[in-house]
Amino acid sequence: MFGASGMVGCFLRPLLRGDGTTVVAISRHARGGGTGVDWLRGTLPDDVPPLPAAEAIVSLGPLDHFVTWLEEADPAGHPRVVALSSMSAESKRAAPLPAERELAARLRAAETKLAEICDQRGLAWTVLRATLIYDSDGGEHGFAALARRAMRWRVFPLPSGRGLRQPVHARDLAAAVRAALEGRADGCVLQAGGGERLTARRMFARVRVSLPRWTLPLPVPRPVLWLAARFSPRLRGAIARLDQDLVADNREVEAKLGVHPGPFRP
Repeated sequence: MFGASGMVGCFLRPLLRGDGTTVVAISRHARGGGTGVDWLRGTLPDDVPPLPAAEAIVSLGPLDHFVTWLEEADPAGHPRVVALSSMSAESKRAAPLPAERELAARLRAAETKLAEICDQRGLAWTVLRATLIYDSDGGEHGFAALARRAMRWRVFPLPSGRGLRQPVHARDLAAAVRAALEGRADGCVLQAGGGERLTARRMFARVRVSLPRWTLPLPVPRPVLWLAARFSPRLRGAIARLDQDLVADNREVEAKLGVHPGPFRP
C-alpha cells in the first residue's frame, strides 16, 4: 500500500487487518511495526525497495508518481491494482490557471497509462476519482489550514459561492477501495463523492460550526472575492470555482461496490 499513512490509508489499514490481510506499507519515513502491517521505507517513483509477492497493490498517493513506478517495476505475483485519483481530472480541465489545467491533464494521462500497463500485463485494475476528501479528526485535509487560521483569529470567512460541493469522508473511500480489492469493479474508473451535495457557502458554514472554538462568521461579498482574485493569482482558481459545481456521480460506485457515502459531517 502506497499512501498508507494518509487519511484514506488510516481507515483502510484496520479494515484490511480485520479481514486477516497482511499489509506491506511503503512510507517516506521509517515506522514501527504493527499487527498486520509491515512498514518499508521508500519514496515514489524511483526509491521503492523490492516488494514481496502480493495479491494486490493499492495507491492512495500521487497517481502520476505511482504510474511512473509501476511502468518500470515488475511486481512479483499477479497483483490487482486499485488506485485513487481525483475529480480534478475533469473539474479543472478548463480552469483559469495553467497549473490547474496541467494537473487535470496529468491525472487523465496517469489514469490512461495505468489502464494500458495493467491491460498489457493482464492485471485487474480499478481507479477511484474522489471529490474533496476530509476526515473528522482534524487531519490534514482541505479544510485544516482554513480552520486553524479561523481559530487563531476568531474570524471565519464565508465566501458567497453558489456552486455545489460533495466532500467525501476518508472512511467511505477506504470502504470503496476495500470493495474494489474484491474485484467488483475491474477495468472501471469510478467517481466517488460524499452522500450530500451542498453549496460552497453552506459547506464552509458547516465547517465553522464544527470548530471547537467560537468564531465570528464573516460573509465575503462577491466584489471582494473578485478583487482578491485579481490581485492574488494563488486564489484565482479557487475563487473562480466558487460558482462551479464540483460533484461526482455516485451511481456506479454504489451499484458496483455497494458503498453508500454518508453526508458531510466535518
